[in-house]
Amino acid sequence: MAPGTEKIHLIQGDITRVKIQAIVNAANSSLLGGGGVDGAIHRVAGPELREECRKLGGCETGDAKITKGYRLPAQWVIHTVGPVWRGGEHGEDELLAWCYRRCFDLVRELNITEIAFPSISTGAYGFPVDRACRIALREIARAGAELDRLHRVLVVCFDAGTLNEYQATLREVLSGTKDPRTKNQNQ
Repeated sequence: MAPGTEKIHLIQGDITRVKIQAIVNAANSSLLGGGGVDGAIHRVAGPELREECRKLGGCETGDAKITKGYRLPAQWVIHTVGPVWRGGEHGEDELLAWCYRRCFDLVRELNITEIAFPSISTGAYGFPVDRACRIALREIARAGAELDRLHRVLVVCFDAGTLNEYQATLREVLSGTKDPRTKNQNQ
């Protein structure tokens, strides 16, 4: 088993209903709500989340900022801005990796022991799911191996197709072999 992967759990569901210490919001740069996961988190958390986000002054792509969870079952919301897919030639992979790294920097600072991630940038931002889950699982496993206090990392997939892609990629990581469905990528 690759170090850190024992902490990874993949589920299909609604991240706004997950009872966990922190959830990650795939936010837009304003941090003031939007569509998809971002809009759902803001609706459930209530207007207090928007007010706190307004004070943060936005967020750059690849960075992350943290707020309280308000009416969510999570104590914290870590907002990160993933890259919009523009064909893969504009640093999208590295920017997506930085989203996870910055989230884990905040996990480290606040001694967070459990966190849930959505599939960052794979919705409206168009990042290919197979490529995004490779990056996500690599960064999550790395953080899992480095952070002793981190006990559980959930990846909450909105739909079955995304969950299947994450499961296949995790099996690949655990076994050290390539899934035959996987395209040749430099990840």
